[in-house]
Amino acid sequence: MFEMNSKKILSLSLAAALTLGLGAPALAADETAAKEDGKIVILHTNDVHCQIDQAKDEESGAVTAIGYAGVAAYKAEMEAQYGADNVTLVDAGDAIQGGAIGTLSKGSYIVDIMNEVGYDLAIPGNHEFDYGMDNFLTLAKEKADYDYLCCNFTDLNGKAVLDAYKLVDYGDVTVGFVGIDTPESFTKSTPTYFQNDKGEYIYSFSQGNEGKDLYAAVQKAVDDATKAGADYVVALGHLGNEGSTDVWTSKSVIANTTGIDVFIDGHSHETYDETVQNKDGEDVTLAQTGTKLANIGKVVIDTKTGEITSELVTGYDKQDEAVASYVAKVNEEFDAVLQEVVAKSDVDLTTKDPATGNRAVRNAETNLGDLCADAYRVMLDADIAFVNGGGVRADIAAGEITYEDIINVHPFGNEACLVETNGQDILDALEMGARLCPEENGGFLQVSGLTYTIDTTIPSSVVLNDEGEFVKVDDEYRVKDVMVGDEPLDVNKTYTLASHNYMLKNGGDGFVMFKDDTVLKDCVMIDNAVLINYIVDELGGVVGEAYSNPTGDGRITIIKDALSAYTDVDTSAWYAEAVRSVVTDGYMNGTSSTTFAPATTVTRGMVYQTLYNMAGSPEVGETTFTDVEGKWYANAASWAEAEGLTSGVSAGVFGGDRTMSRQELAKVFADYAAKQGVTAAEGDLSSFTDADQVASWAQDSVEQAVAMGIIAGSNNKLNPTGTASRAELAQILVNFENATTQTGESTEAAA
Repeated sequence: MFEMNSKKILSLSLAAALTLGLGAPALAADETAAKEDGKIVILHTNDVHCQIDQAKDEESGAVTAIGYAGVAAYKAEMEAQYGADNVTLVDAGDAIQGGAIGTLSKGSYIVDIMNEVGYDLAIPGNHEFDYGMDNFLTLAKEKADYDYLCCNFTDLNGKAVLDAYKLVDYGDVTVGFVGIDTPESFTKSTPTYFQNDKGEYIYSFSQGNEGKDLYAAVQKAVDDATKAGADYVVALGHLGNEGSTDVWTSKSVIANTTGIDVFIDGHSHETYDETVQNKDGEDVTLAQTGTKLANIGKVVIDTKTGEITSELVTGYDKQDEAVASYVAKVNEEFDAVLQEVVAKSDVDLTTKDPATGNRAVRNAETNLGDLCADAYRVMLDADIAFVNGGGVRADIAAGEITYEDIINVHPFGNEACLVETNGQDILDALEMGARLCPEENGGFLQVSGLTYTIDTTIPSSVVLNDEGEFVKVDDEYRVKDVMVGDEPLDVNKTYTLASHNYMLKNGGDGFVMFKDDTVLKDCVMIDNAVLINYIVDELGGVVGEAYSNPTGDGRITIIKDALSAYTDVDTSAWYAEAVRSVVTDGYMNGTSSTTFAPATTVTRGMVYQTLYNMAGSPEVGETTFTDVEGKWYANAASWAEAEGLTSGVSAGVFGGDRTMSRQELAKVFADYAAKQGVTAAEGDLSSFTDADQVASWAQDSVEQAVAMGIIAGSNNKLNPTGTASRAELAQILVNFENATTQTGESTEAAA
């Protein structure tokens, strides 16, 4: 194991001292550094994805991407404050892919820029492998002036591909940096890059035994670094948490290991700066900066007190002139090619949810996902086309479309293929892509030539192997109603399927079900050319109104658990299933996007609106009610009057905001049931201790409602003059629907 006694970027005097094997003290002449004596600063970035330039919000002018010149400027600022030999700059992976400059140079120019910035250490992310294994190893071992680390990246004999850790001395204190990359690299890069020509895996990321192999590899590296003299251990991980495989997350690694003091993370594009506990219950600082240099991470180790602090630096506006000039020259070299206009769009093409602005292409349909899938299907003349959501990487604004825009959408350089496959493999692929929904998944399938439904209330039963590849579906499919054109998918029929080599030939994102299929068209066109040619040749050079809906044209329907949106509904409550039912059926809505308000007292407006919704919200005519104009329940009031369910609380007054007693509710529902021809034998109220409190005008209705199971009361009481809650109304609606649509004994529940 190679051990480092100091940073690479040092003053000449320090370098000379190290050559002689001598330690070097902090620069006493640096008065600013003296004020911060004894502190080690680790600056970190992750998931830069080719965001080499500074970016600012057009309206506010706020910095939204710091850019590499900003990183260099902040690094210089920290060196001035703490001393150059006390500051280390590291990257936690996925730097070289994600933009045109990465694609056109296969990551080489990103490494050049990182050299110019002065990075000291880095780890590979899954996307460092996107241009092939040989390319990555050349970049890591020959091109980069900084060192790549990874403790869990080996050949099948256990031989390390990269150093597992590196020791860095800061005066008398030594820090061991341990590198970790996600085992998801097998399927979140191109699987064949990790295989021999027979399709056999020849590399390992310690992916086996439900995370235990990974934990063991990390623990060994941490222990080795400690034995070699590390006073502190800093893990550089590309693992993430949200959307990552549970046993391979940074929090899982921390929870199953000891000896790590700081965990600098990447992969999931999250921003966090927190403390979590390790296997022994000791605190570990965990930090990630998000993506595209929205932030710079800063960890400070106070070697005098042992205190470790962490923060995310955001909005940093300064730029290092030398690095800015270097980046400008790189941009200038490629600008002429990148800015060539190849088409135009009349609409915004997006990867995002228009309602929230959050990325949606990895868990829902979008118009850009539709466009990309259509391009593959049409250009390869296929029955069906798939595009993985993780392969659609950037939006296209309405207006001119440049080569750079297209490359940013498809930065991987994958190649279009056409295979013959069967309906069962199509179904299994859809299930594989939908297994994490509604969580994000890079393998979520945007489609062309078919439509399908994902029922997220059904737990996924997809079985994967240790490499994250599809094995089987072990129980009920959550993918339903698959239609190819106007016909249901036939699992025994042969279809032609278009996609790219990453999925069809290489098993990317774990889609190995197609690897043995007959290839009809083999790598005939690069992915960005597929998209350009479709727009130019098939759409006449213009993306038009057919793609105007940002959520697509309805190819993917997602059924979600109706309760998941509401923070105030306990899923174990007696009314939970009723609320789920009425919300799913559209009879009731929440009082806000996150609340159902189950304890809120119902009003006349609420009650008649739910019945109107249950009736299908038909068109309504004029009403005699003078107090409903502009009210949310206006149509419901008009409908209820026309149906003879209410004449209001007085002449011309509907009274939609007034509460209703339980006996009034019984009358409304009994009357509505009777209009549908549903009645019951005379009801018996003798078991209720408060039956004598039922008003004479409501007696028959309450008896009918009880007999049909619409109202059951509670604790031998009907509480006829009391009000009802929204939870009770939900249960009454379910009971009413059961009574009016089923034969035999009605479902009775407390309401």
